[in-house]
Amino acid sequence: MADKQERLAKWRAQLEKALERFPERKKSFTTSSGIELKTVYTDLDLPPAVDDFPLPGEFPYTRGVQRNMYRGRLWTMRQYAGFATAEESNERYKYLLSQGQTGLSVAFDLPTQIGLDSDHPLADGEVGKVGVAIDSLADMEVLFKDIPLDKVSTSMTINAPAMVLLAMYLVVAEKQGVDWASLKGTIQNDILKEYVARGTYIFPPEPSLKIITDIFAFCAENVPNWNTISISGYHIREAGATAVQEIAYTLANAICYVESAIKAGLNVDDFAPRLSFFFNAHSNFFEEIAKFRAARKLWAEIMRHRFGAQNPKSMLLRFHTQTGGSTLTAQQPDNNIVRVALQALSAVLGGTQSLHTNSRDEALALPSEESVRIALRTQQIIAHETGVADVVDPLGGSYYVESLTAEIEKRVKEELAKIDAMGGAVTAINSGYIQRQIQDSAYQFQMAVETKEQIIVGVNQFTVEEETQPDLLRVDPSVQAAQIRRLQELKSRRDSAKVRQALDAVAAAAREGANLFPPVLDAVRSYATLGEICGVLREVYGEYQAKDLI
Repeated sequence: MADKQERLAKWRAQLEKALERFPERKKSFTTSSGIELKTVYTDLDLPPAVDDFPLPGEFPYTRGVQRNMYRGRLWTMRQYAGFATAEESNERYKYLLSQGQTGLSVAFDLPTQIGLDSDHPLADGEVGKVGVAIDSLADMEVLFKDIPLDKVSTSMTINAPAMVLLAMYLVVAEKQGVDWASLKGTIQNDILKEYVARGTYIFPPEPSLKIITDIFAFCAENVPNWNTISISGYHIREAGATAVQEIAYTLANAICYVESAIKAGLNVDDFAPRLSFFFNAHSNFFEEIAKFRAARKLWAEIMRHRFGAQNPKSMLLRFHTQTGGSTLTAQQPDNNIVRVALQALSAVLGGTQSLHTNSRDEALALPSEESVRIALRTQQIIAHETGVADVVDPLGGSYYVESLTAEIEKRVKEELAKIDAMGGAVTAINSGYIQRQIQDSAYQFQMAVETKEQIIVGVNQFTVEEETQPDLLRVDPSVQAAQIRRLQELKSRRDSAKVRQALDAVAAAAREGANLFPPVLDAVRSYATLGEICGVLREVYGEYQAKDLI
């Protein structure tokens, strides 16, 4: 061993001297998380007991949550889509399914995300812009018209009003004659990251956590195959976090959700198997792969040792990945095709369960049909032409990947210990600690771009004077007026007394601390609107006001 270490040290010294001939290359090489990289990795850099690593499908699942991974079944190809009206989004979903997509992923517009109907003054100018407008069960019925819900897996990116949108989905399934037990899909339902990264919150943290645990309890009994939360690092990363921070703050939030559910009287093994995660795939290829592997190991150990989970399924970190939206550039947008392909490849090599590939034009507008097809074809080429899906964890045992996995794990543990010492994720959020850490990382990255320490192709280097932009999708401005008309027509023909009674029941359940899901379901069945249901909850719970961190 001593001889090997001496030989390696001598080799590295000789190499460093040789590299002095290339002053144009920076002398310090680090990952996006600031992990300093060695010139070469050997078995001396492997973490302890690496030769004893369990196989894929074995605790702590570093190498994958299934024994056979993609040999048994490919990841779900789930393109995120939604814009304008329910009719137009329904057409896009049918198109994507016809092109080989294997799961739906619904994007809602901003008013829907914050529990406002399309006729609310604050919704003006935003209806149908960044997603589909859903005001009531009537819209949800149109959104999934002629799409058999027992045959597709549906993900809905919705948080503060997640219970209401899931209730609408369940009632649409009822109307299709589909048993809830056969439904498969996910609601994001991750409110804590909204306070630090996105801002589409409604209620304060405490009642928001109560709503989430109500969903856990209801679905554990009634919708057993539904993923009741997708604990999201994606938006944390988009806000400027590093890879290490993405994992640390996501797991801190996950710990909080599990603690809240246990405190509410739920058994960990009754709800934990349906927890899922949502991560980002950025461009530092090997760091992303190592990040996914480290996250799996950390979560398995947290569930077994911290929460005493007995069911192996409670320990599995199953995750969806989306390629990095913030890495896309408006300049030379075709370059984004290459970025997305490499990011998607890192997610597959990291063992993702489902994947969304961004489209080349998303830095400019909602993606066009042609751009979405290219993005979907990117996944299909990775799956069927590259051979990377033929072996489970093909990079396992790599000196570099294993060392990087261990270093990310170590740094995440250190950050989790800091948050635990503060009293947990909610305290860390309320104090502004997590927000400040993310802001600092975002600032440091931008400074690296400004000084060209970080090269962004087509932005701060390799630029062109004149660029040809692709044809962009444009949402018809008349969508808002049409949506408001539809909403007014619904209100004129529904049973107003039945709606009022249902809304009163929701308010009563909120005041009494009862499970909200049954009365919300009844309100949805009466065609109470999203804004009306969230409105009565606002009256009981109040609204969250963000603190100024400056």
